[in-house]
Amino acid sequence: MIDFHLDARSGVSPYQQLVHQVQQALRLGLLSVGDQLPTVKEVMAKVAINPNTVLKAYRELEHLGLAAARPGLGTFVTRSLAGDTLAAHQPLRVELQTWLDKALRAGLDADSIEALFMATFRQATDLRKATEASR
Repeated sequence: MIDFHLDARSGVSPYQQLVHQVQQALRLGLLSVGDQLPTVKEVMAKVAINPNTVLKAYRELEHLGLAAARPGLGTFVTRSLAGDTLAAHQPLRVELQTWLDKALRAGLDADSIEALFMATFRQATDLRKATEASR
């Protein structure tokens, strides 16, 4: 079961945060086709959110073809986003955990770690795109 959380400082609307968290769980194989999403009441209790916000997120997931509501039963995952690379996740997770441990020992806080990771990720992505475009 997914464990939702909200970040008021993110600048991303609460319903979009819920949608992104479901998408991320689907990509990581944490949710599978047939899994039930938490009920609106469960999400409300966990993250202190308006029920209409949860319903909006779930409707967006339905629109994306990722979930479907079953009246009286709940909302269920209908499609996975986990690709063929799922097997590579665990070794990469171990390497990333080692890197995170080094960053924390070096004195970086969570915001600095995120900034460093995202800047490096964007740079690597831009380089890859440039390399592919020059072929």
